[in-house]
Formats: sequence, C-alpha cells, structure tokens
Amino acid sequence: MATITIRNVDDAVYERLKREAKANHRSLEAEARARIERHVPPAAKPERDWAEEFRRVAIDPGPDYEGSVALIRSIRDEE
Repeated sequence: MATITIRNVDDAVYERLKREAKANHRSLEAEARARIERHVPPAAKPERDWAEEFRRVAIDPGPDYEGSVALIRSIRDEE
C-alpha cells in the first residue's frame, strides 16, 4: 500500500474531519482514507484484445471453447 502526506490543511477542515471521524467511530486517517476512496473512481477495466482472442481460438480453441456464438455473446455482454 502507498502512503500519502497532506500538508497545509486548513484548521477548520481538519477539525471537521476529526469530528466526522469520531462520529463514524474511525481514526482521522481511516476517515480521510474512506473519503478519498469514495471520491476516486475505480480503475477502468483493461480493454480485451478481441483480435488476439479470435486468432487464439482459430489456432487452438482448447477444451473450454463453447463455439463462436458463445464467444460473441461474451463480447457483447462485456460492453
């Protein structure tokens, strides 16, 4: 896990955060972490290389391959 240091926080903001942390039964650090996590969007899912997937299936579909229709449906369902 990474560490972050925030300097020059306004005293009033610090006190409000401290009160909120106490009200939520968390440490000041846990309260700040919860707020950051709530406001930073989750990472986007990496794009799947469909051309590579089709090439792989064409060469060696493998034992779990369910057919092209199932593969196309899985692509459609991910979008």
